Amino acid sequence: MKKKKSVTFVIPCLNEEKTLPFVLKKLVNVQKEYKALYEIEILVSDNGSKDKSVSIAKKFGANVASATEKGYGSALDTGIRKAKGEIIVFADADDTYDFLESPALIAKLIETDSDMVIGSRLDGKIHDGAMPFLHRYLGTPVINWIINLLYAKKTKIRDSNSGFRCFKKESYLKWNVKSKGMEFASELLIKALINESSMYHVPVSLYPDKAGRIPHLRTWRDGMRHLLRILFYGSHLFERTGLFIFLLAWSQLFVSVFVGKVITLFGANFYGLHSMVLFSFLSVLGLNLWGTGLLIATKQAKISKTYERILALEEDKLFFSLMGGFLIIIISLVWLFIRWQSGGFVFINLERELIFASSLSLTLLVFSLFAVTAHIIKRD
Repeated sequence: MKKKKSVTFVIPCLNEEKTLPFVLKKLVNVQKEYKALYEIEILVSDNGSKDKSVSIAKKFGANVASATEKGYGSALDTGIRKAKGEIIVFADADDTYDFLESPALIAKLIETDSDMVIGSRLDGKIHDGAMPFLHRYLGTPVINWIINLLYAKKTKIRDSNSGFRCFKKESYLKWNVKSKGMEFASELLIKALINESSMYHVPVSLYPDKAGRIPHLRTWRDGMRHLLRILFYGSHLFERTGLFIFLLAWSQLFVSVFVGKVITLFGANFYGLHSMVLFSFLSVLGLNLWGTGLLIATKQAKISKTYERILALEEDKLFFSLMGGFLIIIISLVWLFIRWQSGGFVFINLERELIFASSLSLTLLVFSLFAVTAHIIKRD
């Protein structure tokens, strides 16, 4: 006889006595209807409820896990780790997702032998008042685009903010998701993409909040948390973007110095002093983006070879590299001073040389600060 798959429904909960009964009633129905196919466990991961949520969960026969650390991600992580099932399904306790649709996610996971199935609201039915305009047409599409740009190779994420997901517990433990707040949802996807896990989407419905329920989601705070967590693993974005801007700006600075005059193209003047100031600004901008990626890389396991070489520099080589950079800065300033002295310390036409030398000095100084800071952080 073929062994039945074990499934645990994990419901994160914080003071959900008004809606939890609706959710648990549906899950009990699923448990009864599909008992021939699956061994089903219902687990409420309580995050410190002060109302009757825990007693309601026990009344419906659900197991209760206590998540001591506050946060949506903490509640889910606690519940998932304590779950008995090899397959995990989670959704919120607010009854905005219909757990009666969960068998479709489970069946897709088993049929494809994939690591995760995402319930996609954007491909399903979003009922009136269920999703704010900004969430539907700005927040979720933008986060989808960023995650796909940075991490997607094969599978494209269609609903990054969906809170209705099904996955293998074994895969989850390998992903090592760390977020404790709402950004847990984004990190779960990113870790799955980084590990090149197989994922599918199934259309699901989304319903509006029940009257009188106070949502836990805070749009701008949680949106920013999602963005920061997404960028945390994106050092390659800062590296590539910063390097492109930096090299482009410096190539134009070299052209400006060696051409030594303004060139008119399509009615616009290029390579004059104003252009050089702009290129100097862009070079610093590019270097700062690149340096931001370097600092992020100190906290990552997988980084580019360039960042790896800088972080792997032995202390003596780091010291002499810094001293070499400072020596170039001093030589540039001394050269400018000598040129100024030769003109009797009065105004001479050194604007181009000054911009070039100051840009070079600032570049070396900023690079040195980033390199030293990265080595300091690395020691944490």
